[in-house]
Amino acid sequence: MNAATQPRAIEIVEHCQSLFEDLDFNAVKQWKAAAPGRKAIGYMPVYVPREIVHAAGMLPVGILGGGDSLEVIQGDAYYQSYICRIPRSTIELGLTGRLDCLDGMLFPSICDVIRNLSGMWQILFKDKYVRYFDVPQNYQDAVGGTYYIHELEVLRDGLAALRGKPITDAELNASIRVYNENRAAIRDLYAYRAEKPWQAPTSEVYLLLRAGMVLPPEDHTKLVREYVAEVDKLPRPKRDNARVVINGSFCEQPPLGLIKSIEMAGCYVVDDDFMLVTRWLLDDVPADRNPLEELSKAFLHRSASTAAKYDEKREDKGQFLLKQVRTGGAEGVIFAAPSFCDPALLERPMLQDVLSKHGVPHTAFKFAENTGQMAPIREQAGTFADSIKLWNAA
Repeated sequence: MNAATQPRAIEIVEHCQSLFEDLDFNAVKQWKAAAPGRKAIGYMPVYVPREIVHAAGMLPVGILGGGDSLEVIQGDAYYQSYICRIPRSTIELGLTGRLDCLDGMLFPSICDVIRNLSGMWQILFKDKYVRYFDVPQNYQDAVGGTYYIHELEVLRDGLAALRGKPITDAELNASIRVYNENRAAIRDLYAYRAEKPWQAPTSEVYLLLRAGMVLPPEDHTKLVREYVAEVDKLPRPKRDNARVVINGSFCEQPPLGLIKSIEMAGCYVVDDDFMLVTRWLLDDVPADRNPLEELSKAFLHRSASTAAKYDEKREDKGQFLLKQVRTGGAEGVIFAAPSFCDPALLERPMLQDVLSKHGVPHTAFKFAENTGQMAPIREQAGTFADSIKLWNAA
């Protein structure tokens, strides 16, 4: 089939893959070149309030390491071998000039390694705006909320200074509306995949989310909506695969080959925590009130659960994952965590205990963003899928 007759859904996926593979961030450079004075702000992949960056007229750019196509040479000098790979490959991107298109970097509260990376960035790139962005561990509006609003105000004022004029509440509310639309489109995409995982494979959904790391949110929303409409037209066979949730990949992202290996092993992924920043806030944020207060309330009371977020009550541990299993009609959970990811690997036994108590099958393995050997992972995932089908048939 030539390009002229290729289905639009496939064109969208191929476009997203080209963005995914471009470690020179040409899409960001093109966006900046389209109008004088434009700025782009990078952020690590768990949670930052992108609405504030967008309200400043800047492009939020998700930095998710170098994947499996970047050779890390200089970055290894900054971290020990027992540290996860994403900080090393991120430094490699910076030192090799690939991130020169960014005017600043935001480092959210994920773990001690990312906190340390923010300090390194300040030393290595003194001409860039750098901000470590902390989040509260107390979820009362009067306590954690007050602290978090202060963090939001500091970020707002820092970006305002960078652009040379204040950021207004009207601008913030307009950006909240833009991201409400984007989150709604992604929720619809995830709901469609859960309903028809054979029609929207996760290897394609993953690329769509990755595209959202470098595109303006308005463009990304249109792309997601168009994909859902177009992919439903494709004749794709439905197989008797095991329906699974993937957990543990909220920070360092798995290589695309790993996702494809899980799918080829006989699994339909019906939910995951990839690039959780795209749907961290679980519903719309009111866009007609005090914007920073509403962003704070959304984080405190209506946000996703990960190992990078404090659970106020022990009995809350694992409940978000159980809800994912039930909502997606999943038959099991695959824990896929990066090697040396302390938050994910420390939390995993607690989540496994919750799943076992509720009779949910699970399996686990580790990966790195540059993992190249997929055969063992495919074999393990295939055995897990087969065992699920045997248990269900018993």
